[in-house]
Amino acid sequence: MEVVLANPRGFCAGVDRAIEIVEVALARYGAPIYVRHEIVHNQYVVDDLRAKGAVFIDDPADAPEGALLIYSAHGVSPAVREAARARGLRTIDGTCPLVTKVHVETLRMLNDGYEVVLVGHAGHVEVEGTQGHAPDRIHLIQDVADVAALEVRDPDKLGCVTQTTLSVDDTREVIEALAQRFPNIRLPRKDDICYATQNRQNAVKKLLERAQVVLVVGSPASSNANRLVELTRKAGIAAHMVQNGDAIDPAWLAGVECVGVTASASTPELLVEQVVERLRKLSGGEVALRSLPQVDEGVAFQIPPELR
Repeated sequence: MEVVLANPRGFCAGVDRAIEIVEVALARYGAPIYVRHEIVHNQYVVDDLRAKGAVFIDDPADAPEGALLIYSAHGVSPAVREAARARGLRTIDGTCPLVTKVHVETLRMLNDGYEVVLVGHAGHVEVEGTQGHAPDRIHLIQDVADVAALEVRDPDKLGCVTQTTLSVDDTREVIEALAQRFPNIRLPRKDDICYATQNRQNAVKKLLERAQVVLVVGSPASSNANRLVELTRKAGIAAHMVQNGDAIDPAWLAGVECVGVTASASTPELLVEQVVERLRKLSGGEVALRSLPQVDEGVAFQIPPELR
């Protein structure tokens, strides 16, 4: 059996930064450190940080008064920030800078008197944070069908932003539909889908040139992991999301000569290694392991000044 690893895969700069923020805060201030929502969508990472003293909560009211609260990489709404202030919590912002960029663009449009169309998935924590800036003036849509049903007050005062972890191809279709229906819509200055999401989707497309089945190492809560699975299946190739090597069903490999392996932007490389080892055992130790050419994404984000 041949196993081909995608490149790039796994941690992005925003995830690296968020995890480092929690680890540095624990080292500097000691446990417990409270974190609003899962710092990133990966159970292994969350469990590891919990063992070190991080306490994950969804409501700032669940942290003791005066405690230290870190906002997750997905961002938070103004209401969450206000609740933390009212509680007297010290806060550190772990929001990915690319999510912050979407918030800034949203606020710029709102301040200019625009309604905003937010392309994203209902219930995702990143979407909730962005939409929380003005729920009555931000319209959440997911697909082209939603564009046709969209009702706005003034088509000439309409802007658009997107969740950062969407499918590049699907989002392009939605943006084109918006531009066709609302010719004067103010589109994002730059593509809101983050570099890591786009690069990992491009890498999977390269895997599909050879792989007969693709394993996506990631969490069901991870938007970008789900998009990798969807992209593969749309190409007519079998895809399975696994959180670790033990989750692999041997039946998936029947008659398969080449397995592609990738990982979401919140998945540590250790889990990829576990998946490869499991594939090696299932194939009786006969695995030809190769990797797509290494890609230097050239992106790094500094942790907040108070932790440097």
